[in-house]
Amino acid sequence: MICRIAKTNLEDLLLDPGKVPVEVRKHVEDCAECRHELATLESTMLALDGWEAPEPSPFFEARMAARLRAERDAPPAGFFERMRARLLYSSNLHLRPMAAGALALLLLIGGGTYVGVMNSNQTSASSATVRDLQSLDENSQVFQQLNTLDQQDDESDSGQSNSNL
Repeated sequence: MICRIAKTNLEDLLLDPGKVPVEVRKHVEDCAECRHELATLESTMLALDGWEAPEPSPFFEARMAARLRAERDAPPAGFFERMRARLLYSSNLHLRPMAAGALALLLLIGGGTYVGVMNSNQTSASSATVRDLQSLDENSQVFQQLNTLDQQDDESDSGQSNSNL
């Protein structure tokens, strides 16, 4: 038998041994670790059986009643004091929907900003190229000079090929 299974039945072995299967009892007798765990649990139960709650002092009820009257007669707490107490002493489960909403808003704003930045960078890069091409289209003098250079280059290439023959 596995110790893990036997350890889940140790409490029942202490409180109601007849309810525990025979395999578990046999495993606890054979396994030193489980036997030690059972002995530790038994000593803890014996210590708890001997413990008694202390009696409150004779003036406990009088002091408690005085504190309750003082709290009842005190002016109500302000808004910030109530919020502070709520944040410090409550379970803060009411803050989870607000935190989820704030996170969603943050993701939307961040994602929108990222998309806007990426689109603006692509637009400016392509628009600069387009503007350069448009300026070249409008400048016929540049085209004439490029055509002249091409013709000169073609003539020099054909002259060299004739001299090589």
